[in-house]
Amino acid sequence: MRRNLQLRTTVSAAVVGAVVFGFAGVAAAQEAPATVDDIIVTAQKREQSLQDVPIVVTTLSQEILDGAGVQDIKDLQILTPGMTVTSTQSEASTTVRIRGAGTVGDNPGLESSVGVVIDGVYRSRNSVGFGDLGELSRIEVLKGPQGTLFGKNTSAGVINIITERPSFDPSISGELTGGNFGAIGGSVSVTGGLTDQVAGRLFVAHRERDGFYDVNNGDGPNTRKDDQTQDYWTTRGQLLILPSDDVSVRLIADYTKREEYCCVAVQTRVGPTQAFIAALTAPNGPGQRPPVAGFGTVPFSRLAYSNRETPQEIEDMGLSAEATIDFPSINATLTSQTSWRDWSFQQGMDPDYTGADILSRANDGSNGYGVDNLTQEFRLAGTSDKLDWLVGLFATKEGVYRDDSYVYGSDYNAFASLLLTASLPAAVGGPSPSRLGCFTNPNGFLVGTAGAAAGQPLCVIGAVPPSAAAPTFAAGKAYEDHYSQRSESVAVFTNNTYRVTEAFDINLGLRYTYDSKRLLGLQDNLGTNGAACGGALANNLAPTLPASGIPGTINTRTPAAALGLLCLPWSNPLYDGRRIQEKFSDTDLSGTIKASYRFNPSIMVYGSYARGYKGAGYNMDRVQTGVTPDASLFFAAETVDSYEAGVKTTLFDRTMLLNVTYFDQKFENFQLNTFLGTAFVVESIPELTSRGVDADMVWFTPIEGLSFQGGVTYTDAKYGQFGAGDLSSPGRFPQLSLLPGARASFAPEWSLTGALAFDRELGGGLRGGFNLSAKYSTEYNTGSDLLPYKNQDAFTVVNGRVSIGSADERWTLEVWGQNLLEEEYTQVGFSAPLQGTAIATNPAVITPSGPYAGTYYNPATDTATYNAYLGAPRTYGVTLKVKY
Repeated sequence: MRRNLQLRTTVSAAVVGAVVFGFAGVAAAQEAPATVDDIIVTAQKREQSLQDVPIVVTTLSQEILDGAGVQDIKDLQILTPGMTVTSTQSEASTTVRIRGAGTVGDNPGLESSVGVVIDGVYRSRNSVGFGDLGELSRIEVLKGPQGTLFGKNTSAGVINIITERPSFDPSISGELTGGNFGAIGGSVSVTGGLTDQVAGRLFVAHRERDGFYDVNNGDGPNTRKDDQTQDYWTTRGQLLILPSDDVSVRLIADYTKREEYCCVAVQTRVGPTQAFIAALTAPNGPGQRPPVAGFGTVPFSRLAYSNRETPQEIEDMGLSAEATIDFPSINATLTSQTSWRDWSFQQGMDPDYTGADILSRANDGSNGYGVDNLTQEFRLAGTSDKLDWLVGLFATKEGVYRDDSYVYGSDYNAFASLLLTASLPAAVGGPSPSRLGCFTNPNGFLVGTAGAAAGQPLCVIGAVPPSAAAPTFAAGKAYEDHYSQRSESVAVFTNNTYRVTEAFDINLGLRYTYDSKRLLGLQDNLGTNGAACGGALANNLAPTLPASGIPGTINTRTPAAALGLLCLPWSNPLYDGRRIQEKFSDTDLSGTIKASYRFNPSIMVYGSYARGYKGAGYNMDRVQTGVTPDASLFFAAETVDSYEAGVKTTLFDRTMLLNVTYFDQKFENFQLNTFLGTAFVVESIPELTSRGVDADMVWFTPIEGLSFQGGVTYTDAKYGQFGAGDLSSPGRFPQLSLLPGARASFAPEWSLTGALAFDRELGGGLRGGFNLSAKYSTEYNTGSDLLPYKNQDAFTVVNGRVSIGSADERWTLEVWGQNLLEEEYTQVGFSAPLQGTAIATNPAVITPSGPYAGTYYNPATDTATYNAYLGAPRTYGVTLKVKY
């Protein structure tokens, strides 16, 4: 009786109705949505029909998600036009972009432009939201700034994930999966009433898979022959407590542990430095893919070279409590959302991505990062004849740490020496693996024989060895850095919809945010690391030496170009014992105004303006200009002004929806995290505009059990014009000189998705169905610096699933495949560290004409080797599901 009475209250009626039927949300209280009216979203923190919400929302039901094989947010992109999800040097470096805007995830100092919210709990980094999502009720992808209700760091959009709630009706379900690449996994879920007032749900899953990269180990000691494995456990427990007719409490605890090997990269273009790699790895193979004639792109291959293992360990845990109290007398509901989360990551890696023993990171606790946070949100929402109103308060305390280290391998010295002597003619010895000391002798060095007769110190390239006193790089750990950031944020917000007439609504939302952050850092070289750079600097600055470079016949200074290699951030003595202490506080007012007009029950038009805000922060890495460490690691806040105009239509007796929206977004101080070949650097790009059209369609066809869901996004995302003086560090402009006026990375002009689903009883006590999901993207660049060798051609990914089972779903057998067409595509392309040069820095070499005019890039002088993290290959398998 108590649960039936609860259904007559306000907002919580939908919650308890979901509990009674064992599903989450009004729409999910049925077997599946059958009409457009059944599609319910919480895009405005209250349950509404999708067609009543003046926001672009791609909503994905449990059936569509299951059919497409969605287990994490990376799988989600096949169902969402205009969204890309990538991962790079670890699965922890996962990044989401919507309409060409997002945040590269390799730097923990950066918060996400696309927010991830799971059961009302905001995850401050995309990587923290990456993992097995368990039993899904639905997912809503909200496009454009959503800062009014979902927080400051949602300037590009929100992925709102709603999982299954506990049910009072007892049931147990299980799933067992096997597939290629040795994949095996399973899950068990149990739910039911514990008392008349308490229901529980427990979900446990474990999955394993071999890697889908083959690995050549080169010099070793790595012995693994595959990479990008999968091996994790996850569990999620819930309690739903209904102490009275007007109160409900949902408690959630979850824990995930991953111990996997990831991620190697493969060569997509191999430059002339491959000859040095091959010389160092002989006789243990080429150490890298051999170049093709003319140093063009090499054929697609999943063979990677890695002499060091790539173990990664991720631990993710959290607690949350959601309490709702109904006040029927004022037709309002108070919601309290409390959460604590702790996420940590450690990794070993081979950052040169070759079989040579050049650089590595050890999995010894000195390479990783973590995020812990505590959040509290209060919302009071109510409704009257004319007004839907909401006011709220949000507060969070967050800690972020990063540990960073590099290890010099046994080949580092020789490889650096080969690079420094690469251009020397044979007359003076040519390229040599043993002449690095010639450049680091603080007293200068001689090239040739002129000084020998005078008894001067001699360093003849290829003949007489350099002075024993000249410092070089000692094999072993070079440095250990530690960063710690504490932040506090408090916000008050309101969102209100006023019904001017029965057809005309106006929505106003505001959010006032206060942010503060404090950074403490210690950058510290180990042992004699930095001595080689110090010697080269002393030689370069010696006043008694002439400035001429090598080769020559006189005592010379170390050339400035050589300093760039000898004094890289990981070998620069100016970082030795360097302490960093910075702090800032900031405030911002963001919000939205929307107007919607309903011509009739089937057509609504709307227009909106929204201002989004993404907080400032600190770049947790070694960053320098020339050889001087940057005085501050701070980067400015990012803002966006977004305009939208759209129409939502419901057709064919409310069995089809067709929604179309034009968007125009302008980002200022766009936080671009780019890899400069030696470090990740955050630079604020003055302007990024993203304009285009979003269209979504859902059709419940006249054929019983057959439905279609799809969409298309056209995006014109471009950087504004800017020069060196517009950047926080003008010296970074050469590496970013391809950006002004160009299309942004990960912004395909066209993105199309479609999912055809069929499920119905077949007779004879059987039920059958299929799902076919596909996504097509036109070409786009996968590098933040837009170098042309990082382009990805247009491609299509197709997933499929066929099922047969009992009519009562006691058992279901599914045969499935992901990337059925074996599409070969790149997630992210990047320039291989220390292996050639793509961008010149001398103003005299600015390209005078052609497609790269006005930039520091000339394809004729590009000697870089390019690597890539690849998209997943075709995978397939069989899944057996049982339910009682």
